[in-house]
Formats: sequence, C-alpha cells, structure tokens
Amino acid sequence: MSKKKALFVWGGWEGHEPKKGVDLFAPFLEQQGYEVEISDTLDAYLDKEKMSALSLVVPVWTMGTITKEQSQGLLEAVKSGVGIAGWHGCMADSFRNDTEYQFMVGGQWVAHPGNIIDYTVQVTRPDDPIVEGISEFAMHSEQYYMHIDPIVEVLATTTFGGEYAPWIAGSVVPVVWKKRWGEGKVFYSSLGHVAKDFDVPEARTIMQRGMLWASR
Repeated sequence: MSKKKALFVWGGWEGHEPKKGVDLFAPFLEQQGYEVEISDTLDAYLDKEKMSALSLVVPVWTMGTITKEQSQGLLEAVKSGVGIAGWHGCMADSFRNDTEYQFMVGGQWVAHPGNIIDYTVQVTRPDDPIVEGISEFAMHSEQYYMHIDPIVEVLATTTFGGEYAPWIAGSVVPVVWKKRWGEGKVFYSSLGHVAKDFDVPEARTIMQRGMLWASR
C-alpha cells in the first residue's frame, strides 16, 4: 500500500514563523507514516499530477499574492478530494485579493483587538473526535475576530470582551471548524500566531487531529 502524501507550502509574512510551524508539524505527519514534501514556492500548486496524488495540503502562507493559475491548482485539488488543514493567518489571512481561496477556507481574519492578550477557548462539539477530551483552555496570543462562512461546522469558539473594541463585547467567534469544498475536507484553527503557541497542549493536539481528519 502506498504511503499517504502531504505537501507543506510555506512563505509570506515572516511574523507568523511559517518555517517553524512546518518544522513542528511535518515530523508529526512523518511519524504517522506520511511521505512529506516541503516547498517554499506557490508554484508547487501548478503540478496537477503531483497535487492530485496528495492526501493533504498544509498551507503556511500569510498575506502575499497568488496567481490565478496557482490558486486554481490548489482549489481544484481540494475540490477533487485532497484534504487541506491549516492555522491562524497562515491559512485564513493568505491572499487577501483571492476571494475564491477565502470561500474555500470558510473564514477570513479581520481583527485581533488588543493584540497579544489572555483569552479562553471553549469547545462546542465535545463529541467530535478532533476536540474529544478537551472542554476549555486558556491562550495568551492573538484572539482572532473573523468573518465566517455560515456553513462551517464549528468545534470551538471564543467570546470577546469589550476592553479594546466596546461594540463587540460578548460576541462569540469560531476558533476551530471543519467543512467541505467539493470532495475535499477543510480543517482550520485560528490558534498559532507563533510556533510557541503550540506549546499549549490543546492547541497542538487539535491541529494534529485536524490534519489527520482532513486527510483523504
């Protein structure tokens, strides 16, 4: 039986430590028996044959721009059944000019009031295997305020206070979700501003389980 194949594509804004994120999660997938390829160019999405043979894509790219051809290479692969899983701005603040990419992700970052703050994540679907055994946990990082696709299946949320933007006090925003894009499974977690955020065991476990869930 051939190994599952995963592709990490990293780059963009360095503040999100994309390479450190790859170095954290690529070995995990290798331990699970995956054949892992790591690329630092969006041209990786242009190889249709290679893309269609993947089980999982992990995009780790904040901001920047993507060509129509690169974007379509990724989106068509996912639509055909390749899974995609990612975190924070490395997946949900990529390519602000590409609304179809955002449509696939299921949400887009718009603000993190107060920047690095203490906040709590609440699990909303404790019966789901991705968050099983986790109820709530504390983070000290960016609390992501996001625009969300109403079809996403929300697994965890966070509630905003009004200290930094009084008009959003009490608003509940998804932190972890899953959805479909065509035949492909899509997983996203807004946790992970920097690699050290994954020192929080719950944040790392959710991301690891999410990658395995999304993978075909």
